[in-house]
Amino acid sequence: MINQVLFGAAYYDEYMPYDRLDEDIAMLKAAHMNTVRIAESTWATMEPHPGEFNFVHIDRVIDAMEAASINVIVGTPTYAVPAWLTRQHPEILVRQHTGQRRYGSRQIMDIINVDFRSAAERVIRALVAHVAGRKSVIGFQLDNETKFYDALNDDMQQAFIADLRSRFNDDLDAINAAFGLNYWSNRITSWEDFPDLTETINGSLAGVFDRFRRGVVTEYLNWQAAIVREYARNGQFITQNQDLEWRGYSYGIQPNADHFSNAGCLDYSGVDIYHPTESRLTGKEIAFGGDLARSTKGGRNYLLLETEAQGQNGWLPYPGQLRLQAYSHLASGSNSVMYWHWHSIHNSFETYWKGILSHDFEPNLVYAEAARIGKEINQIGYRLVNLEKHNRVALIISNDSLSALNRFTLETGFPKPSLYSDDNFGLLTYNDVVRWIYDSLYENNIEVDILSGDYVCSTIEDFDSEETTPIITADKLAKYNLVITPALYCASQSLIDLLRGYVANGGHLLSSFRSFVANRDVTVWHDRQPHGLSDVFGIRVGEYTRTDDGSALCLAADGPLSVSADGMDLRIHGIMELLEPVDGTQIVARYAQSEWHMYAAVTRNTFGRGWAEWIGTMISADMIRAVIRDAALSAGIRNKAMELANKITVRQGVNKEGRSLIYMLNYTSQIVRCNSMFCGIDLLSNEHIALGQHIAIDPWGVKIIEEY
Repeated sequence: MINQVLFGAAYYDEYMPYDRLDEDIAMLKAAHMNTVRIAESTWATMEPHPGEFNFVHIDRVIDAMEAASINVIVGTPTYAVPAWLTRQHPEILVRQHTGQRRYGSRQIMDIINVDFRSAAERVIRALVAHVAGRKSVIGFQLDNETKFYDALNDDMQQAFIADLRSRFNDDLDAINAAFGLNYWSNRITSWEDFPDLTETINGSLAGVFDRFRRGVVTEYLNWQAAIVREYARNGQFITQNQDLEWRGYSYGIQPNADHFSNAGCLDYSGVDIYHPTESRLTGKEIAFGGDLARSTKGGRNYLLLETEAQGQNGWLPYPGQLRLQAYSHLASGSNSVMYWHWHSIHNSFETYWKGILSHDFEPNLVYAEAARIGKEINQIGYRLVNLEKHNRVALIISNDSLSALNRFTLETGFPKPSLYSDDNFGLLTYNDVVRWIYDSLYENNIEVDILSGDYVCSTIEDFDSEETTPIITADKLAKYNLVITPALYCASQSLIDLLRGYVANGGHLLSSFRSFVANRDVTVWHDRQPHGLSDVFGIRVGEYTRTDDGSALCLAADGPLSVSADGMDLRIHGIMELLEPVDGTQIVARYAQSEWHMYAAVTRNTFGRGWAEWIGTMISADMIRAVIRDAALSAGIRNKAMELANKITVRQGVNKEGRSLIYMLNYTSQIVRCNSMFCGIDLLSNEHIALGQHIAIDPWGVKIIEEY
């Protein structure tokens, strides 16, 4: 177990324009940095020719760090392949929907390719065998930001077909029926005729192929983990640096990897989190990425393996922001803060993705603030590490739903104009809905665990213990006062049955539009929607349309929502589900448009000992905040942090001494003043804080109160 906060940066001796290792060690020590991460992108340097290894840079860094008592995390270098490998085996290069990749960039390989695997195994074994015995090496990172890279190579497709044959016992009639392949003459009548999937129009087949390819990523990481464990010493951990959906910064659930499944082979989930700073810094991306990483291991602490120091142009942090960001990561349960990277690179693709040091290597304002953070962590980190969370709200996400709704868009029901482009063409996406809900929880100071709806009542053999499995069970749901499903389009019957029982037994379920529409194979259920839960929500969802300019809500005068419409933004956008409530269902809001006024937009229904609420359209940010707050209060969730919402961001947990830690995070450029709702000591200032005491938090400032 990690018993200190790991604080440091990625360090690449291979990229240095001259030898300055001694100077860097001195600066790392002066900044109280205790950990560096190396090697994950330098395969061609350590194996310049097939089977010829040169570990001079690795040894130099480990020797120096060991002498300085600085920890080292070693990454397997397999996500960036050397040129000689693709020259020898050009079929390693991935073929994607956008075409055949050429050598140059990273992450351009077909990870199932046998020649790639052979070369990867050789370099992994050589590297790990070489460094595992070193005292300073505390852990290993498998690959980096691993995904399936939209691989359409023949070996990937043939492996998928083999998987289908096994699943359906070679019964083509069963496959045709399950995926609706009679449509447009897509029926497959022999295995030899199984078509290339590049141009498939079948959402079920495409969704199952995506799931299979995500499974390949999991298998690949398990394969690497097994090799590393042959050499690793007791106490050396294994992690993986997982990234989120990218929109110029970390945004939502990763479409091309399943983080919950991947976490099974890891001792610690790892993540990189990047976000806008300066006037656009909110902390939401930090919290979302951290909550996701922590939840993939059932609440176990995770490692932040990369975050920005200076980052790209426009991200230079205001004074105080780097420190605020660091403590925000720890407040989510991270056991580390690691920057990408130590120094700024002097050429190539990421020249202007700047590290802690600029191109001149001189101390600067970012380094000075990092040194302040390091000094504080050195003093109080033992009271921050291994933070435990005890959250009462769960957010259920789904990679299956993400795949389905990325293909058949929420608003149109058809593929987006350029299906495999990163451009969303202004259309509402699955991750938009997830973040719409998550951000409203964050703004209400309501912390959450994130569960995967794709793992329900299944075997846990692939995971390290029942406590850290991602699988949803009735007992797991019963821990939560409120469960929320944003656009849970694909849901198994098992999950639907669990949610039904959860509400009947006194739980509270809040679901958004386009939930419980299809099974995990993206076949739409053929009964009243929401499937299996229509009576639980007390509604029928049969018809829906897109919003027009000016579409809005009107709140029901006798509805359960205790907010006034005065000053409330009642506009809506995206989709309008025309909800037909049954007798007894409470109407929270209707559509204001006269043609649709007879339909409800938001409802709540009592079922058994609990209730279920449905949001049929994308309501405004302030409206969803009000709905979420009301739902939490109605579900019996009341805490001091919620009372400080709109003033200060509060994140909390319990440290290893069993004391509550309250992080008060000021994501504004103004001093925030309030009366303390907590009693304890501010670990950063050593000031004793009394209940009700007037406190002030500096712009972009933080207090960490350890309660008495």
